[in-house]
Amino acid sequence: MAIESQPFNFGGIEESFPGGKPRYAVLPVPYDLTASYGSGMRNGPRAIIEASTHMELYDEELNCEHFACGIETLQSLESTTAGPERMIERIEAAVTGIVKRGVIPVMLGGEHSITLGAVRALKKKYKNLSVLQFDAHADMRDDYQESPFNHACVGRRISELCPIAQIGIRSLSIEEAEFLKSAAKSKEYGILTCYASAIKRKGIKDALRRALKTLTKDVFITIDLDVFDPSIMPSTGTPEPGGLAWHEVLDILKGVIEKKNIAGFDVVELAPQPGNPAPDFMAAKLAYKIMGYVNARLD
Repeated sequence: MAIESQPFNFGGIEESFPGGKPRYAVLPVPYDLTASYGSGMRNGPRAIIEASTHMELYDEELNCEHFACGIETLQSLESTTAGPERMIERIEAAVTGIVKRGVIPVMLGGEHSITLGAVRALKKKYKNLSVLQFDAHADMRDDYQESPFNHACVGRRISELCPIAQIGIRSLSIEEAEFLKSAAKSKEYGILTCYASAIKRKGIKDALRRALKTLTKDVFITIDLDVFDPSIMPSTGTPEPGGLAWHEVLDILKGVIEKKNIAGFDVVELAPQPGNPAPDFMAAKLAYKIMGYVNARLD
């Protein structure tokens, strides 16, 4: 399944695992077959890992170096042209292997359709799993471009498996809006959608309170980088104005991680732009920051 060794380990660290195994396994998934506007997300994982080698590994907020817990960087997962459903199955198998080792999966994308594979894998272990989704888009289409496994459908597919809390939404179709309204009245779904405009009006504390109420004990976090405003994150396939700021996202993440068990997380939809490495670095820093918040809870 693996196609290449990474040019660097995440963080540029020498892999050393306390107790014989890492706490985190970084899985690069260079896949963007269902991209519908901008492309290039297949280059995202490599750019994130390369940028991570330039980070300072000491975190001034948490007063520690997170890599000491053990971070393993896996080989890139081979893509398939057999369609997104087959790719999701391949991801599910890879993440299942990570989970069986008792390691927290950290998936780097790639486009957002890949998240479903990780959620399926983790649902086997965590029966009451829920998902925290940071995103500009609702991703609640039942199908798109003749596929129910398109990146525009990942939220809908996840909602069929477990509760989902969406943060930062500011773009959706009328069909998605109608679905979310009907889902809110039904006991079949557990969906919370916090729109970016409401977060700007009511503040982060309100969004965090609502998210914690929706989420179960065990949470998978998926971060589509277009949740951030394009002024600080222009390197995405579908940028949307009016996004969240760095500390707004971190405050919600920290608040959730302090209260919930994090089963794994991903950072997806980076489409690197030549000559502008800042978004790559931001994505790497975000992944490392999440590891730090999880470590603070576990240690």
